[in-house]
Amino acid sequence: MTDKNPLLREGERLDILKRENIQIIQSPSVFSFSLDAVLLADFAELPRKRKATIVDFCSGNGAVAFLLTGKTENPIIGVEVQDRLVDMAKRTVQLNQIEEKVSFIHADINAITEHIKPDSVDIITCNPPYFKNLNDSTKNNLDAYTIARHEILLNLPQLMKKTSQLLKMNGKAYFVHRPDRFFEILDAMRANRLAPKKIRFIYPYEGKEANMILIEAIKDGKEEGLKILSPLFIHDDSRAYSEEVKAILFGE
Repeated sequence: MTDKNPLLREGERLDILKRENIQIIQSPSVFSFSLDAVLLADFAELPRKRKATIVDFCSGNGAVAFLLTGKTENPIIGVEVQDRLVDMAKRTVQLNQIEEKVSFIHADINAITEHIKPDSVDIITCNPPYFKNLNDSTKNNLDAYTIARHEILLNLPQLMKKTSQLLKMNGKAYFVHRPDRFFEILDAMRANRLAPKKIRFIYPYEGKEANMILIEAIKDGKEEGLKILSPLFIHDDSRAYSEEVKAILFGE
C-alpha cells in the first residue's frame, strides 16, 4: 500500500481487511492486530438486521470492530483507553468513510458506565490483555504493546464486572484469551453473572497444545448447556493455513 495517504502518520502503513474491503491503519511500533482479533470477530454471533447495541472492548486500532461490520447492519462502538490507538482507529473510519458503521470512545473500561448506560448493550466483544500485571520495577516507560498485552489498566475481574454491568439480561459476550488462564476466566465470569455457553480451543496445528481460547458467555444465563466446540487448527500438516482459517481470513 502507498504511504503517501495524508491520513497516515510517520511509521504507519495501510493494510487491507479483504472480506470487509476496509483499509486499516497500522503501526508496527505501536500496534498491529493479529490472528486472535480475526478469530474473535468470526466467533462472535451478531444479528444481521435485528436492532442491537454492539460494543467492542479493548479495541486497539479497531480491528475487531471493523471486522464485525461485515456481519451486521448495526453500528459498532469501539472502546479504547490509549489515545494514539483511538486516533488511528478514527482515521481508519475517516479513510473508509464508514462513520455510520463504526465509532470509537476514548475511555478506560473501568469508567465505561460514564459513557454507555448500564444494562443497555446486547453484545460485547473483547480481545483483552492476556498477561498478568508486571512487577513495579518493570513499569517504567510503558509502551502501547505492553499496555495492550498486560493487565496494567484492566484485569480479568474488572473486565467481567464491566461487561456484566453493560449487558442487558441475556446479553452475550465474546472473548479471546489464553488457555492457561481458563479457570481464572470462568471464576471471574461466574462472580459477575456471566454463564459460559460456548468454548472453542485454538491450536497452532495438530499435535501441539492449544494457545488460544474463544468463549461465549450470557448474562444471567443458566449454567447447564455448556458446549465445547470442535478444535480449530490454524495450520495444516504442511504448515500452511488450514482450510477453515483461510475461509475466515479470505473468504476462500
